[in-house]
Amino acid sequence: MLVYIRESDKDKIICNVDEKDIAEHLRERLKKEQEEKEHKKKEKAEAHLYTIIKVARDDDLAGQIGKDIYFDLVDHDKVRSFRIQKQITFNVFKEEIAKEFGIPVQFQRFWLWAKRQNHTYRPNRPLTPLEETQSVGTLREVSNKVHNAELRLFLEVELGLDLRPIAPPDKTKEDILLFFKHYNPEKEELRFVGRLFVKSTGKPIEILSKLNKMAGYAPDEEINLYEEIKFEPSVMCEPIDKKITFRASQLEDGDIVCFQKSLPVESTEQFRYPDVPAFLEYVHNRQVHSVLNKLFCFIR
Repeated sequence: MLVYIRESDKDKIICNVDEKDIAEHLRERLKKEQEEKEHKKKEKAEAHLYTIIKVARDDDLAGQIGKDIYFDLVDHDKVRSFRIQKQITFNVFKEEIAKEFGIPVQFQRFWLWAKRQNHTYRPNRPLTPLEETQSVGTLREVSNKVHNAELRLFLEVELGLDLRPIAPPDKTKEDILLFFKHYNPEKEELRFVGRLFVKSTGKPIEILSKLNKMAGYAPDEEINLYEEIKFEPSVMCEPIDKKITFRASQLEDGDIVCFQKSLPVESTEQFRYPDVPAFLEYVHNRQVHSVLNKLFCFIR
């Protein structure tokens, strides 16, 4: 910028500026910006001393599915994040969780997330008591090589009849943790409704009344079940046979089951997307078109 100054005014303009010459609101703003800059500089310099732990809970799943996301379970960038010194043991970290969420340590159970071969990301297994005695830095290194910079966890909290936290149930190799989404074709709405432990030798038909309760249906409502398998590069969502075992359907910890009311064949034409696969295909195509439009605008 080229600026012309009248010679007679140069002593007034080209002069030293004291702090008192700067407006108070500008001084405050500059001070705040400098403090933030120093804070970020310090965080960067000390980053190797800390582990970022991201904790997803049922509330996050319920708050995001059907709004921010439709596939998988959670956007980890939108869950509570903790910056913890690497040498702190995980059991000490659990005490911080107790203060933050009001969940006593003895009622907390944490699950590691794992990226699968089909590029989905699901809770994989609970931390063992031995692992909880280790430092958070050690856990981060062994948890997931793909997301090595942070430790991602799912906090399982079970509630009693009075809706107060209770101790999590013992988990054996026969127990499978499944997550459930409910689809309403009339509203074109998909939402997270809960999770259940099932026996691998059990059958979906044995839990239908529980699913109906989750959705607010009558206990004997006829419903169809689908497994959400993957969504990249294309959607794979397949019907689940309610009369064969979960093991036979190859369901495992962290899998997602979507369900909806069974529709008479003649009524399916009333809805744009009458079933879960059709709706997920629509959502996927909408997301792809949105990305392509943004790319086209960028190129232009």
